[in-house]
Amino acid sequence: GTQVVLTPTEFKLLQCLSSHPGQVFTRLQLVNVILGYDFEGYDRTIDAHIKHIRYKIEDNQRDPSYIKTVYGVGYKFTGLPDAD
Repeated sequence: GTQVVLTPTEFKLLQCLSSHPGQVFTRLQLVNVILGYDFEGYDRTIDAHIKHIRYKIEDNQRDPSYIKTVYGVGYKFTGLPDAD
C-alpha cells in the first residue's frame, strides 16, 4: 500500500474507528476518545478530521469506501472497500 502521513489527531481517529470495524461512533463519542472529555469545542470538528482522512485514504471522497457516514448518528469504519 501507499504510505499516508496523518496528523496525531487523524491517526487517533482512524485508529479508533479501524479498531472496531462496523461499529458506529457518534461525534460525541469520537470527541471524547480523540480530544478528551474536557474538550469544549464544537463536535463538528470531527467532520473536518474525517474529511482530511478521507482525502488521504479514499479513492473517491464523495463515495467513501472505508469510512462511512451513518446519517443522523455518526461514522463507522467498514474495513473493506464498498462494504456497508
